[in-house]
Amino acid sequence: MKLEFWTIGKTNETYLKEGMAIFEKRIQRYLKLTSVLITDVKNAKNLKPKQVKQKEGEKILDKLQKGDFLILLDEKGKHFTSVKFAKFIEQQLNQSHHRIIFLVGGAYGFSEAVYSRANYTIALSEMTFSHQMVRLFFLEQFYRAMAILRNEPYHNQ
Repeated sequence: MKLEFWTIGKTNETYLKEGMAIFEKRIQRYLKLTSVLITDVKNAKNLKPKQVKQKEGEKILDKLQKGDFLILLDEKGKHFTSVKFAKFIEQQLNQSHHRIIFLVGGAYGFSEAVYSRANYTIALSEMTFSHQMVRLFFLEQFYRAMAILRNEPYHNQ
């Protein structure tokens, strides 16, 4: 099984890139999580948000394979505590998915076609965060989940 973390567009801020690199390295101690960058839509500034979401959605759907388990990171998704998120991850790792893909959308979220294709939708908070910051928050929570599953001291209860 492959685990992939997909994002739309490059991360612009240095502090976010550095934080992401720290957690990506820590995660590799447990399993291989591959980061995949989906390029920004060209001329997005000249398009309406709905058009941007549609074009991003087409790029996403083109990259997906039939057996992929797609998990969207979206404010409308299911809320977990860190411990329950760890259990969710463990359950997914024990399934026979070809690939598990965690996807952070662009600035406007996801197209209806991507929502329809998704197998699961997770919210990191009831608050709205920029799609740039969600990347770091997700990687930290994924690392925390791995530490919880291994009974390591990173997560304090």
